[in-house]
Amino acid sequence: MSEATTPATGKEQQRPSFWGRGAYELFLEKEGIPVHTGVAVADLRTADLAKWPRLDARGAYIRLAGAEDTDNAYLIELDPGRSSAPEKHLFEEYFFVLNGRGTCEVWNDGEEPASFEWQEGSLFSVPLNTTHRLHNGSGSLSARLLAVTTMPIMMNLLHNTDFMFNCPYVFRDRYDGRKEYFDGAGTLYTGRVWETNFVADVRRFQLKDWLERGAGGKNIRFEFANNTMVSHVSEFPVGTYKKCHRHGPGYHVILLNGSGYSYMWRENGDEWTEVNWKTGTLFVPPGRWWHQHFNTGSDPARYLAIRWGGNKWKLAEYLDNQGVDKDVTEGGNQIEYEDQDPQIHRTYLERCAQNGVKVRMDEFPVRV
Repeated sequence: MSEATTPATGKEQQRPSFWGRGAYELFLEKEGIPVHTGVAVADLRTADLAKWPRLDARGAYIRLAGAEDTDNAYLIELDPGRSSAPEKHLFEEYFFVLNGRGTCEVWNDGEEPASFEWQEGSLFSVPLNTTHRLHNGSGSLSARLLAVTTMPIMMNLLHNTDFMFNCPYVFRDRYDGRKEYFDGAGTLYTGRVWETNFVADVRRFQLKDWLERGAGGKNIRFEFANNTMVSHVSEFPVGTYKKCHRHGPGYHVILLNGSGYSYMWRENGDEWTEVNWKTGTLFVPPGRWWHQHFNTGSDPARYLAIRWGGNKWKLAEYLDNQGVDKDVTEGGNQIEYEDQDPQIHRTYLERCAQNGVKVRMDEFPVRV
């Protein structure tokens, strides 16, 4: 048996300045564009951007607290008639078009690009490690898109940006070069799941009833590009609010239509965080925080959520959305109307009255 190793002798050295910091955080500093932080972005369509040399566009990163650096978002804006620089990377990426129209080219090295058109409201995902670029199809108007990606966790794990952006491996299980890959065709599976690679306009996509979540709500869940990231769209009527629920971090909630507010709070916490939202607002509830959405406007409230944890590829339990429609007293992650804090309903009545909105919650069991 060898002798135990003894500690190194000599004078201790000062740790380098990058120690104790993630590769993702260091990368953001090098990018040199704005980073929006906090709990929400009031309006993605008007949020500040700056020149972004790496992508030959304008942009900003979005690093909200609720993402917990498991995923992130960024904004990219193309001037009239301009294109972004080509890039590929070892993280998944969803795009949602905030305004404008154009095309996207996608290709594996050595193959002909596939091209498809996008417009305001379009949702698509660039397959993992494919080269891609965006083109603004208007000669007079800019185009702005939101991307949600798995960059933070991948970058922090690998901490090698050269490999992240220059890996030669072709993921054939993600993208096989088919020209019809982005034609919008799809398959509907049980559980309100639509598997596709492109949706022309999620604001008008037909949803399915999801009675377990209350308030006459509807929902559809998307699987794109064989990702581990997924997305869903939910809608609830005028004069209603959804049941309280919780799940893991990283759910980027983008308001597609409507106005209202959401409460978020820790388990057994006394202080509630309130987010007032409208069309264009983005917020991310922190992992395992209870949260609840309230429609106080004159239109149905519809939102898009892009997140970790799939229906197809399961990740860690805390990243999935299991049990968000099951009573917490039965092992789920939902609080039924009759078990919520009575102040929640009283506040909602007051705010709807201020807006002249008729409350329809008498159609559902609510403790007042």
